[in-house]
Amino acid sequence: MVTAGSDTSAAMVEWMLAELMNHPEALRKVVAEIDAVVGGGRIAGEADLPQLPYLMAAYKETLRLHPAAPIAHRQSSEAMVVRGFTVPPQTAVFINIWAIGRDPASWEEPLSFRPERFMPGGAAEGLEPRGQQFQFMPFGSGRRGCPGMGLALQSVPAVLAALVQCFDWTAGGDGHQLIDMDESDGLVCARKQPLLLRPTPRLNPFPAVV
Repeated sequence: MVTAGSDTSAAMVEWMLAELMNHPEALRKVVAEIDAVVGGGRIAGEADLPQLPYLMAAYKETLRLHPAAPIAHRQSSEAMVVRGFTVPPQTAVFINIWAIGRDPASWEEPLSFRPERFMPGGAAEGLEPRGQQFQFMPFGSGRRGCPGMGLALQSVPAVLAALVQCFDWTAGGDGHQLIDMDESDGLVCARKQPLLLRPTPRLNPFPAVV
């Protein structure tokens, strides 16, 4: 069953921008990194991502807190025992990826947005969202993991980089209002309320898009 598509990437861009807006120091670090690596003469793109470690750490932290597909579905091929529970063969098994990413047994301050945990010296240094570690698998794991993982790992941070490089963003009347982070119901972990922000151009002149 196909349970995802382009809406998952759009949802992740919104979640990442919302988290950065609620954590202005993290946003400043992302913008400063992009300015230092890319500058203002061109728009950041996918080729720049390996040189933007803090941006990627912020993306991983967003994936941990807001996995686009919060539930993974599998079917057992044979009987197995998981923590004392017997799972018969041909049983539908639902894996709560959302809860795994917030498990205090695996994550310090699990509800806090802290990209630094994925940076060198952080507790999650070197942890990748490719399903090889069971405490962090926002795209699922194994042969039936998300087929769009490679695309999402490139497109979402590249879009976010361009958004914060090209514009300053404000929310609410005074620009300091915290953004609501409630989630909607459904197969895709989307925002319950639309993300409404006011952009102001940062780059002048605006770089030509080739």
